[in-house]
Amino acid sequence: MTALVIAEHDNASLKPATLNTVTAAAHITQLSGGEVHVLVAGKEAAAAAQAASQIAGVAKVIHVEGLHFEHGLAENMAAQVLAIASSYSHILFPATASGKNIAPRVAATLDVAQISDITEVDAADTFERPIYAGNAIAIVQSLDATKVITVRSTGFDAAAATGGSAAIETLAGVADSGQSTFMGSEIAKSDRPELTAAKIIVSGGRALGSAEKFNEVLTPLADKLGAALGASRAAVDAGYTPNDWQVGQTGKIVAPQLYVAIGISGAIQHLAGMKDSKVIVAINKDAEAPIFSVADYGLEVDLFTAVPELVAAL
Repeated sequence: MTALVIAEHDNASLKPATLNTVTAAAHITQLSGGEVHVLVAGKEAAAAAQAASQIAGVAKVIHVEGLHFEHGLAENMAAQVLAIASSYSHILFPATASGKNIAPRVAATLDVAQISDITEVDAADTFERPIYAGNAIAIVQSLDATKVITVRSTGFDAAAATGGSAAIETLAGVADSGQSTFMGSEIAKSDRPELTAAKIIVSGGRALGSAEKFNEVLTPLADKLGAALGASRAAVDAGYTPNDWQVGQTGKIVAPQLYVAIGISGAIQHLAGMKDSKVIVAINKDAEAPIFSVADYGLEVDLFTAVPELVAAL
């Protein structure tokens, strides 16, 4: 059984979630035999293909060039995956916005059931995935000939980015589907680490009271720790932070080395997005806050007193 990983990249370098997806694919092939291949489709994406060839455990990289692959439009990417799908028993995507956009199109065309958000591989046809906001784990067995899978990156360690020496095979890409056109993008620029890749995250909740207080209280701590800033859905809905800072079931799933939750009560939807963090520190004056049930360290005190004192101590 050979597994195909669909690389997520910016044409110059691979996105971190690709490495976690390779690990999941490697677990499958270790149980069933076979190889891990990686598809890199893009425009002038030779650097990304070269990076993929160096990932430990990858046997072959399929490099496809085309202007219509530059931005990873789902219609074109799905068509390219389908063009080579018959050679693979498993097709894996990172469970990111991009992967979740492409994978269902592939699964529907192949007439198979998509297996979403896996966090564990039990056998070549059996996988574990969280349900009910992570409060239960479903064990899913698929009898489909081709298994289309999205991989939750926090469930698997990243594969080593160096040490591999995979062959790179260049294929002619499928034609532009003409179904969608990339018009432009507005990218938020920040000197901070990207939220899903950050090793330390300082996250704030509705208790901060305003965007001004959010910035005044949390930014100095994040600066001291070299951390990314995150937020609960309540804080985002209140307008304290941009949408792309949201952590949780309907936001971003993170698993940093250190997660500092400040003024966050710990609603089940938020916990689903961060409870796999290695160390969780909670600061909240409500002793009954659910966040304390998952915290490794808890400080029951007013955040407006505790956080400035913590910044001063650092």
